Amino acid sequence: MEIELQQVAYSYAKDTPFEKQALADVSLKIPSGSYTAIIGHTGSGKSTVLQHLNALLRPTAGRVVIGSQTIEAGTKAKNLREIRRKVGIVFQFPEQQLFEETVLKDIMFGPLNYGVPEDEAEQRAVRLIHQLGLPEETLLKSPFDLSGGQMRRVAIAGVLAMEPEVLVLDEPTAGLDPKGRQEIMDLFYKLHQEKGHTTVLVTHSMEDAARYADQVAVMHKGTCVLTGQTEEVFASAAQLAEFGLEQPRPVQMQHRFEAKVGKKLQGICLTEESLAEAIASALRNGGNTP
Repeated sequence: MEIELQQVAYSYAKDTPFEKQALADVSLKIPSGSYTAIIGHTGSGKSTVLQHLNALLRPTAGRVVIGSQTIEAGTKAKNLREIRRKVGIVFQFPEQQLFEETVLKDIMFGPLNYGVPEDEAEQRAVRLIHQLGLPEETLLKSPFDLSGGQMRRVAIAGVLAMEPEVLVLDEPTAGLDPKGRQEIMDLFYKLHQEKGHTTVLVTHSMEDAARYADQVAVMHKGTCVLTGQTEEVFASAAQLAEFGLEQPRPVQMQHRFEAKVGKKLQGICLTEESLAEAIASALRNGGNTP
């Protein structure tokens, strides 16, 4: 499902003495089936954009088109319940939203509230608990007896149980160790490939954006200042520096290698693996890059 923001503006506490503009003239298209990363510093407007993607916030100017539905400033939005079924959000520290007596009940809660039969909701829970790498007996435990990493997987299962067409990830690895971070990000990427749904990653990590996304949008001071294919956005250090951002570490390492050997590698290396392969190829050719 495609989502498009068209000249969207948003102000918190509008028409009060505490009014603060968070977004101004944001235009951004998220194609159906794409993996889009939204990057930028704290306060750039990333989280405010995120909350427009399933109508948690409604624009104070402009419009948001979510599939076949349009949410326009100044008009009453309809069918928000259906939008929120189709667009699932995994917030930072999603485990803080767990509340049921058992893991099974927590995962089933959303589907049951949207009219999914109990048997089907339970089948989804069982399938997801396996898919997320947890033993089936976890379903009968209290979510509060689990480790932090297990709780996060259960919370993610609760979002996936709704079978959303769009999955929005808000810094989904916050607070995890490097191993847990890699596992969760690989899991989301695998789901993206298998399900074919639209994925939106809101992140501070240039490395995660470079590794997983096929499109990157840069937010700066409440405006979307740059969008493009991942390779294009991360190709220019000077352009990113204008918005206080750096290239991903593998790209920085690539530049240092190229400066040392006096030759350029072929293309831009967005991951450590692609950089290692490119360097190995260059060394096999006696330092002559393709």
